[in-house]
Amino acid sequence: MKSNKKEIIFENYKPMKDLINGKTSRRDFIKWLGFSTASVTLAACKGPVIKSIPYIVKPESITPGIPNYYASTMIDSFDIGSVLVKTREGRPIKIEPNSSSEFFHTTSARIQSSLLSLYDEERLKNPFLKGQKSSWKNIDNYIIQHLKYLSKTKKDIIFLSYSFPSFSTKKLIQDFKKKYPSTKWVIYDPISYSKVLDASKKIFGIRGFPVFDLKKSELIISFDADFLGDWCPENMAQSYVFNRKPKKNMMQHIQIESNMTITGANADFRLSKKPSDIKKILIEIFQNIFFGKKIKDKNAKKIISLIKKMGSKCVILADGDQESYEISFLINIKINSLALQEKKYFLSKESNDHEFKNFLKSLEKGNIGALFIHNVNPIYSLPLSISKKIIEFIKKIPLTVSFSTNKDETNEIMDVLAPIPHWLESWGDTCPVTNVCTLTQPTIQRIFNTRQFQDSLIIWSGIKEKNYYEYLKKVWEKNIIPQSNVASFNEALFHGVVTLTKNHNHSSSSILINEKIQEYGKRKKTIDPKIKKSFELRLYTKISMGDGSQYNNPWLQELPDPITRTTWDNYLTISYFDANKIGLKNWNSGDGSLNGNCVNLIKNNKIIIQNLPIFIQPGQAVGSVGLAFGYGQKKGKLSHMINGKNAYKCYENFHIIQNDIQIEKVDKIHKFACVQLHHTTVGRNLVKETDLDVFLNNPKEIWNEEEKVLTHKGMLPTEKISIWNQNHKKEKNGHHFNLSIDLNACIGCGACIIACHSENNVPVVGKKEIEKSRDMHWLRIDRYYCADKNEENNHEENIYKNPKVVFQPIMCQHCDHAPCETVCPVGATSHGEQGQNMMTYNRCIGTRYCANNCPYKVRRFNWFNYANNSKFDFNMNNTLGKMVLNPDVVIRTRGVMEKCSLCIQRTQYTIGVAKKENRKIKDEEFETACSTSCPTKAITFGDANNSNSLIYKKINNSRSYKLLDFIGVRPNVSYQLKIRNKRKME
Repeated sequence: MKSNKKEIIFENYKPMKDLINGKTSRRDFIKWLGFSTASVTLAACKGPVIKSIPYIVKPESITPGIPNYYASTMIDSFDIGSVLVKTREGRPIKIEPNSSSEFFHTTSARIQSSLLSLYDEERLKNPFLKGQKSSWKNIDNYIIQHLKYLSKTKKDIIFLSYSFPSFSTKKLIQDFKKKYPSTKWVIYDPISYSKVLDASKKIFGIRGFPVFDLKKSELIISFDADFLGDWCPENMAQSYVFNRKPKKNMMQHIQIESNMTITGANADFRLSKKPSDIKKILIEIFQNIFFGKKIKDKNAKKIISLIKKMGSKCVILADGDQESYEISFLINIKINSLALQEKKYFLSKESNDHEFKNFLKSLEKGNIGALFIHNVNPIYSLPLSISKKIIEFIKKIPLTVSFSTNKDETNEIMDVLAPIPHWLESWGDTCPVTNVCTLTQPTIQRIFNTRQFQDSLIIWSGIKEKNYYEYLKKVWEKNIIPQSNVASFNEALFHGVVTLTKNHNHSSSSILINEKIQEYGKRKKTIDPKIKKSFELRLYTKISMGDGSQYNNPWLQELPDPITRTTWDNYLTISYFDANKIGLKNWNSGDGSLNGNCVNLIKNNKIIIQNLPIFIQPGQAVGSVGLAFGYGQKKGKLSHMINGKNAYKCYENFHIIQNDIQIEKVDKIHKFACVQLHHTTVGRNLVKETDLDVFLNNPKEIWNEEEKVLTHKGMLPTEKISIWNQNHKKEKNGHHFNLSIDLNACIGCGACIIACHSENNVPVVGKKEIEKSRDMHWLRIDRYYCADKNEENNHEENIYKNPKVVFQPIMCQHCDHAPCETVCPVGATSHGEQGQNMMTYNRCIGTRYCANNCPYKVRRFNWFNYANNSKFDFNMNNTLGKMVLNPDVVIRTRGVMEKCSLCIQRTQYTIGVAKKENRKIKDEEFETACSTSCPTKAITFGDANNSNSLIYKKINNSRSYKLLDFIGVRPNVSYQLKIRNKRKME
């Protein structure tokens, strides 16, 4: 009789069901990897749309194990970037910079993290009509019927959108307007750029953000402008560090600010002043330059002398109100600053406060018949005085439609929810800079039943093109390609960015400029007495949250703030001296967490925000407080885990500075999720630094002394001491990988941390685990404060008053004599021939001896299974979220140690490709995730055995040193000491 064993096996073999339930083995997972996961339709697993053009030419069909790269443009309500999207088996898994683009070619933490939002299981999956799930056909019929009726009335059809500098979309709106003439497009950015754009219009004749190129500048004076953060639409870090290399004409950076920012942390001189005092100094400097008026402020006198000395090699940057921008622009014109680029403007921001206020008036009067809101959340992001009123006004509009990717506060009051795809699933274009256009192309088929905003407009207005792709291509072939540096639409897709040949002539009236000069020349520098008695609130953006559009992104929530080193929260930053007066404290608790008092924030005798935790911030200006945007949303899975507060409630008249603020202490105690509780190096020489003059005029032994150890043979360098009996001069064969970090170039932005998360499948552990110091970051950026040695009283109070700040990225140092290797009882951690300290995960038994013996404290222990664990309900706990995982890196389990591997999967892939092509490897081919993403190229990786490589030059540079080298562990990671240009302001 024939056995039915085979039938029984296949009857119970249900791989897709097992995959969904998380019961598959690693072998089954690899089998099904090409099909991604069951939560996505089979169409989505076919890879990008057939019309997309890979950035690197690959076979037409997807080859398992081989990545494809697509040039695209990331854009949301706050960020924009030219990027390369790495896909594997038809799914995007990594965002990297597009170096072929001249602008927006760096990838911040937010731009990289937007990848994870693609795989958010809480995305809107279907259209809704009146709260009920519907079909696109029903939605179209409903909207077209209303639009036809409204076209016969005098009521306006309003499209409310964030800044969307899309040439094709603007053309599409114009075509839509031909059928519905009462259509208006209103720009609303949650964080408004209107004041700088209005200032630019008056001074330069164009509503665009002036482009500043800092490469030729030798002096930057910033008046509260966080230009290494989000002050400018483009990240200015790369331009900034270009001339920060230690040499005779090294750039000097003076920062005058109220909050401690990463820009202030990187400054050579930082003056801590509240916003009203900053503007007073700015006006004094303006009046001296233009009218020769005497200056009373001693700091302003020193700054004036420097400006006159440096002339056109100086640049003035300012933030705050429109007047501050206008004054700074006028000064730059007067001194003929080389940084200010002629006829070059960022056009990615189009905020217009005046138009938006007119929209609110029309809304109040009932003049609006239809409101289409495109991916903004005004109910959440408008100030308290407006947000409550606007709800009732919107409810009275006959037709309200929301184009959104996720559920939010505004969606709750809209008639129609028309879900739109993620930018990685979309077509599109932008014109973010004068004479520059970019393209967005889909890198995966749409996962859910979504439709682009533009496709809906085409259907509702009866445009002849079948879809937005055809419309986009037609517009580009007619209007963009003929006057660009490419010959076809496909070539434009290949590069992702094109340059236009046409010239824009913009000029403003010299009469108007003279009027402004005379106006500010007569301006009195007095301060309102009310401001003196109360606090001044400076609203700001964190590098993780931005405007809050990615609030439900766990990578960003767990990214430590570079200054405060806290995660998952916002808080009111306050100076040590103001906190003492009110009786506010931060303290460390017994479980290793940071606690703090809470306050109520009051304006006009009304409580605006209750139970707001305070964070005593060294360097915070006395009389000022700071609060970050982007927190306090009530929708989304992560909102239940976070106690953040909504700073938009205070954002009256779109002013980032709010006066007449009072705070009162309440009984509530807040527990912070902080990854660094110590603020100084406690006298240890961990971060070496020196002044520029010392560096230029003294030998290396003075400013980078080699560390020696006392032995029976006397003081010897660590190179000559070892517990191993071996010839240290023996040449190492093959590749030997090293990493170098230039502390002069590292600005602490955290882009490398997210890149590491994305590349190496680092788990998110949540706020509760961070409170217990159980973070899993493979890479951290330590931040240290110290008092200025030039201060007369060099003690703790000076650290709180105006500290010097330094950042130091720390990852596994991959020691040649690794102390972790000698204590592992099972040989799980070992040293590779290429210089990498390696982990054999399936041998590790979790003794944690290696972590105890590591002097750098960079090894991470898996206290739990972070994947498939309902207690850690992040991307690794659902089938859709798992699609972001890199298949080249295994997921670690409970009880296993993990740490930086110097991206061994990337180095081995590079070696394999070169071997297959029978060629030598180029130096630039060796990259880690962190070195690729670093906007300032502070991190250099490569083969130290290649004497022509950049890493070889870095590690043999006179500024190079190794952290804790005196221990004798011989790390393969080196640092280049920090140099400040502390030449006195004469």
